[in-house]
Amino acid sequence: MHHIPNGGSRNKQEAANLKKQGVKSGVPDICLPVPRGKYHGLYIEMKAGKNKATDNQSKWLEALNNQGYVAVVCVGCAQAVEVITKYLSGGK
Repeated sequence: MHHIPNGGSRNKQEAANLKKQGVKSGVPDICLPVPRGKYHGLYIEMKAGKNKATDNQSKWLEALNNQGYVAVVCVGCAQAVEVITKYLSGGK
């Protein structure tokens, strides 16, 4: 499992440099590239409190789900642990 470092505020120069390196807006925060059942892997967009997925994040989640991944939003660590545990045990 790995974190995809897309979030956070950056100055314009750093943001431009990251864009040149291939950073894409909306990519989920966590990737677990382990297939289970019919799924290729798991992606999680992490949120806290009442935060919601942005339009770009929702588009990425939908596209990943359409390509055979499980891609979800989790609010807080406890929910992410639950989703990861269920996924690894063969459930969606």
